[in-house]
Amino acid sequence: MTTPAKRAAAKPVPVLPADLDAGLRRLKLSTVRRDAPEVLATAKLQRWTPEEVLRTLIEAECAARDASNAVNRLKAAAFPVTKTLDGFDVGSSSIPQPTFDYLATLEWVRTQHNLCLIGPPGTGKSHTLIGLGHTAVGAGMKVRYFTAAELVDTLYRGLADNTVGKVIDTVLRADLLICDEIGFAPLDDTGTQLLFRLVAAAYERRSLAVASHWPFEQWGRFLPEHTTAAGILDRLLHHSTVVVTDGDSYRMKHRTKAGDHP
Repeated sequence: MTTPAKRAAAKPVPVLPADLDAGLRRLKLSTVRRDAPEVLATAKLQRWTPEEVLRTLIEAECAARDASNAVNRLKAAAFPVTKTLDGFDVGSSSIPQPTFDYLATLEWVRTQHNLCLIGPPGTGKSHTLIGLGHTAVGAGMKVRYFTAAELVDTLYRGLADNTVGKVIDTVLRADLLICDEIGFAPLDDTGTQLLFRLVAAAYERRSLAVASHWPFEQWGRFLPEHTTAAGILDRLLHHSTVVVTDGDSYRMKHRTKAGDHP
């Protein structure tokens, strides 16, 4: 037997009055505009208080905006691949568990401290950087990922129209700036000066997370100007967590296993 409540619930959901629909559209409350007819119908049936109606609609709008903002932040971060901290095998890495756990809290980002990962290729540096970046995006932070070559190329483009300062300001809108693969290619004097300008601008204002396979004492191999290189390291290492990775390359291990034959 169909109860009155079931018959009422089966009725088509009424549309919003035109003036309310127009007002919500003008205020760009798209989720409230979408959900309001059904919420109002349910509220009438279940005798909700006005506060319950308002709370339900506001929570739905906030949740939708949070989800949309997270998608936009993830897109803006420009990660080359999807890597998460959950997918990182800390036990098989050379990163101490307490250090990994501290980095995952993102407290160092909140206090504008830096992170430097130094070690051979394939020892988890990029995975760690990208995983931390994903965690930061999920925590509501703005993140931007570059390889060192991409970052310097971006700064170089500002030289053409004398907008390097604006480019740096734009890049540093991120709470966390990730610069991977430092030292894969040498920089000329101009590139080194541009990198110094960015690191100096970020100093104690934004968090930098960098990775390189070169120990700090060998950065002169790819940073030709000694004084500028020293200035970069001075600002980068002050208020910084330094993690030195070692061991065999994960990629080579997996390649070897894949190539093994019984």
